[in-house]
Amino acid sequence: MNANVVMPLSGVARRLIADQIIDENTAQEALQGASQQSQSLVSYLVQNGLADGERIANSISEEFGTPLFDVRSLRKTALPTELVDPKLVKNHHAMPLFKRGNRLFIGVSDPTNLRAQDEIKFHTGLSTECILVEEGALADAIVKYLDDEEVAFGQKLASLDDAGLEDLDIQAVDEDGDNNEANDSDVDDTPIVRFVNKVLVDAIQGGASDIHFEPYEKTYRVRFRADGILKEVTKPPTNLAPRLAARLKVMSKMDISERRVPQDGRIKMKLSKTRAIDFRVNTLPTLYGEKIVLRILDPSTAQMGIDALGYEEDQKKLYLDALHEPQGMILVTGPTGSGKTVSLYTGLNILNTTERNISSAEDPVEINVDGINQVHVNAKVGLTFAEALRSFLRQDPDVIMVGEIRDLETAEISIKAAQTGHMVMSTLHTNSAPETITRLLNMGVPAFNVATSVSLVIAQRLARRLCDHCS
Repeated sequence: MNANVVMPLSGVARRLIADQIIDENTAQEALQGASQQSQSLVSYLVQNGLADGERIANSISEEFGTPLFDVRSLRKTALPTELVDPKLVKNHHAMPLFKRGNRLFIGVSDPTNLRAQDEIKFHTGLSTECILVEEGALADAIVKYLDDEEVAFGQKLASLDDAGLEDLDIQAVDEDGDNNEANDSDVDDTPIVRFVNKVLVDAIQGGASDIHFEPYEKTYRVRFRADGILKEVTKPPTNLAPRLAARLKVMSKMDISERRVPQDGRIKMKLSKTRAIDFRVNTLPTLYGEKIVLRILDPSTAQMGIDALGYEEDQKKLYLDALHEPQGMILVTGPTGSGKTVSLYTGLNILNTTERNISSAEDPVEINVDGINQVHVNAKVGLTFAEALRSFLRQDPDVIMVGEIRDLETAEISIKAAQTGHMVMSTLHTNSAPETITRLLNMGVPAFNVATSVSLVIAQRLARRLCDHCS
């Protein structure tokens, strides 16, 4: 332990010092050790023999006015262990005790362990409430009741039907945009259907942008990307890997018998009469099975308004002024996943009125918006960005959106459109606004055409927000 580092004392630590259960030096040692080992203070104290668990529990009970619960009085069959991934229980030392409606009561030895509450709440979608349990009894209960992760996970699959997850309206979307009901007859595995549906719903509720299903030699994990960071949410048994892959491929209208080459597909999930979410699906053959990644395409992200983009007032004014010009070109640049599409669609929504004819060419169409004529580019049949642009110019357009300017031909047609009375919006993969001009020049676009057509270049990144409470 680093004796020079002074950790701030928590409410629990101060109470234990006041009750002479530990001294301040022991508290500092325990706080540092607990932080390094990702444990709660109480767990570290008891497991390392630095304090008595019963004395700690009684002290915390008096401090927080929380009654002490005897977990040994519960039968194993009465515990809702199927609701929580066993790994979460072990990592956070928190035992699900019982469920009442939408509330899950969890046994903890340290009620200030907010991370455990947040993780379990995120995982289950239920509100959580802590019940104080003596550390030693809690540790015994976790060992006794969660000794078989695979059995517990099987119980979890069997319990998902009470959420109505089988009844979700899920459709596969062909490359030509046609919707087809996902055929469950190919994978007659109702628990797997419920589990996959729950993962999709949890990802949407958790604000995730991507879902990763990843097989390895001895493990299988599911991760969500939220706020730019991948976060593990559950670890199904490895023997479920082929069934999970088959279910996802059926949902996205892929060939379930083909496991040697990557495949692409699309899923549409109707959550209500007015809200539907699209998932772009890609499979990748790996050493231990097919890794499957789903990109969540939520149309509501295009409706959030320019104030939600995080622009400064002067930046917002520049964007709005450029949008209301009768002609010109607006380019949004940045790396993959930096929010370029959302920024473009926010601008398109401002222009999306009955007085304007708006057309877009995208690969693929990520956000469906009424009032915009959206074209899915398909190079296999000759429908490239350049070909779509030529067709747009014969469709009496006011506003044209091009998913990405990738070559000289697309750039030249876009600039021609911007110079002849049309507003053109597109993206480029560059690192800064000045590099965008350089990129166009390197493509072969004459400098005078760039100068007379480009109205605005927006270079952006997505940064993680600081916690409202911690910052």
